[in-house]
Amino acid sequence: MRRCIELAKCGFGTASPNPMVGAVIVCDGKIIGEGWHRKCGEAHAEVNAVNSVADKSLLKKSTIYVSLEPCAHVGRTPACADMLIREGIPNIVVGSIDPFEKVAGKGIEKLRNAGRNVKIGVLRDECDWLNRRFFTFHTKRRPYVILKWAQTADGFIDNIRNDCQTSPLKITDQHFSTLVHKWRTEEDAILVGTRTALLDNPQLTARLWSGRNPVRVCIDREMKVPTSSKMFDCQAKTIIINGNKEGSNDNLIFCKADFNENIVPQILDILYRNEIQSVIVEGGAQTLNTFISLGLWDEARVFTNNRLNIGNGVKAPEFRFECANDEANDGISLRYFYNNDFYTRKIL
Repeated sequence: MRRCIELAKCGFGTASPNPMVGAVIVCDGKIIGEGWHRKCGEAHAEVNAVNSVADKSLLKKSTIYVSLEPCAHVGRTPACADMLIREGIPNIVVGSIDPFEKVAGKGIEKLRNAGRNVKIGVLRDECDWLNRRFFTFHTKRRPYVILKWAQTADGFIDNIRNDCQTSPLKITDQHFSTLVHKWRTEEDAILVGTRTALLDNPQLTARLWSGRNPVRVCIDREMKVPTSSKMFDCQAKTIIINGNKEGSNDNLIFCKADFNENIVPQILDILYRNEIQSVIVEGGAQTLNTFISLGLWDEARVFTNNRLNIGNGVKAPEFRFECANDEANDGISLRYFYNNDFYTRKIL
């Protein structure tokens, strides 16, 4: 099962909105086939594993290990449970039960009804952790929320600026800038507030790393961000959450929200309806603090430049949580925090 998890990770950033899944086929104590789900719409892990087996006659006395329950429904691809039954594989070992309502135990049931020996829950916590974005989306009906910011040693995220002519404070180095762009290829969306969009004019693409661009999301109640801004450059799908307009134009989507009510749950619902399973919240401070105060976050990734003090500026978010792990490079630290039971179960 650990090998299944290793294989599944190969689909990180490409399998979404499908889950990452790995499969290993064993016969007489030897691995005879492996596979993982590479991309949404393409063959699932079980199919790739079966196709990799040179001598198909061995399948009838083999065990397939799969990190997530085989699907029981026909979607973009045929049902994997039916394929395993057809191939005559007698033993199936499953890590996680699929939370998607069209599966959710139905694959296990179909296999057992066909007389197959099915064992579930092997390394379940690790398998759930692997697909925490997928699980959050289907169980909580919202995207998995990752907060991200960089701060100085004395706790500021920027100088005080009133116009876009002044460049934002540079806190991290090229090493971590590249890492941030890698993260963007791994998540479905990236979100900023109005002030960040106006002052920084961010492009919010993955220019420093090879991979897909995230969906850009901007909270812009009064639609103050000009259409000449980089977010309107058509390089990526963009969602503008505002107080007045609904509709779409090519890859630009306007979604109306009630700003007289709590806006964050509405944002998460809009992203859910747009099938966005994960989102990086990049700022600014007010946006980050709102997510934190409501407890609507799952991970936080915080850079600190331990050699940089500015004395005054825009205060970093108030954040008093226990650090899960950290790393450092040339005086800059990166700390990770988790606010979900997937992490708690994984480390216990």
